[in-house]
Amino acid sequence: MLQQLKTAISGAQILFVAFGALVLVPLLTGLNPAMALLGAGIGTLVFQLCTGRQVPIFLGSSFAFIGPIIYSIHTWGQGATMFGLFCAGFMYFVFAAIVRWRGMAMVNRLLPPVVIGPVIMIIGLSVAGAAANMAMGRAGGNQVVPYGSSLLLATVALTTTIIVSIFARGMFKLVPILAGVTVGYIVAAMLGMVDFAKLAAAPWFVVPTFGHMEINWAAALFMLPVAIAPSIEHIGGVMAIGGVTGKDYTKSPGLHRTLTGDGLGVCIAGIIGGPPVTTYAEVTGAVMITRNFNPVVMTWAALFAIAMAFFGKFNALLQSIPMPVMGGIMVLLFGTIASLGLKTLIEAKVDLMEPRNLVIISVVLTSGIGGLELSFGSFSLVGVGLCSVLAIMLNLLLPQKAASHDGIVEGQDL
Repeated sequence: MLQQLKTAISGAQILFVAFGALVLVPLLTGLNPAMALLGAGIGTLVFQLCTGRQVPIFLGSSFAFIGPIIYSIHTWGQGATMFGLFCAGFMYFVFAAIVRWRGMAMVNRLLPPVVIGPVIMIIGLSVAGAAANMAMGRAGGNQVVPYGSSLLLATVALTTTIIVSIFARGMFKLVPILAGVTVGYIVAAMLGMVDFAKLAAAPWFVVPTFGHMEINWAAALFMLPVAIAPSIEHIGGVMAIGGVTGKDYTKSPGLHRTLTGDGLGVCIAGIIGGPPVTTYAEVTGAVMITRNFNPVVMTWAALFAIAMAFFGKFNALLQSIPMPVMGGIMVLLFGTIASLGLKTLIEAKVDLMEPRNLVIISVVLTSGIGGLELSFGSFSLVGVGLCSVLAIMLNLLLPQKAASHDGIVEGQDL
């Protein structure tokens, strides 16, 4: 009994570590935070079912989908976006089938660092404008929160997040987003910028409102390529947790099983109206610090997440967070995502003096940041989806650097 209590407490600790990032995505995209908690909990349990509860991984809201969700809701509506997110889960099944059939060699050929790096950068940079506007208290071109107060709150939230991420130690280093939101919220409350009326009126217990999917193939085709980056991120996450625990999860239970479990989690999140889920580096860090490798801990974390989805007061508290506080967090968050894309290129030692690599990266960055849109009637491809397609096509079509013989490059006039 005592051991079970310790395991449950460890599970609550894992949820605490993942919580800030978990609820941030729905707060930024307009989705229901309760559905994010419910989707993360159910998704984690389904992942454990697919992997025989061998891998200590917790699935939380994916940052890769923030920009695409915002665009999709604005373009096609929430029901169509839910259908698109549901379909995005099938990209994981495609990768699982490829890994099962040909191993990682085929994945690396289709998606080398020169493809993945700039696409990840676009995930962050394409929504940089939204972060800046929220930090300034602007929405839809209107100043909805006073400019001076907005900058103050954004600065407080951003500064707190930076301080915790750089100077904190132990478990506190793993919750910079949660710390930034908490301090920013307290300052906003002291300035009278928090509306507590809705919080007081909210019931303690409420059944979350499920969304209703609307079949829209344009939204589905838009979301499918977006899943490429988090699918690759998943592979890195599985390898990372394996390095911590000393087990090779790519062999047992196998990458095809972990990808399938994650993909099912994404599909379920889309069905209920929550953001897609992915592996969390914060949780891997917590496992490394606590040295608790028992996957049952993640089961408890998932159960706690599901339970929290039914607390009405708690979800009202989340939705009362002022927009500039979230904007301050986003300034760092989206820049961090772009930096991870740059890190991918650096670690792979991608040669930017090579014209082929320069063409791929340049076309992707300009298309993504510039908002290039490819339209055929009612169908359109834009943002991360278009950038992913362009990067993959250019990588497959452009010739590799010619081999050299005796110091002379073939096909080149000297």
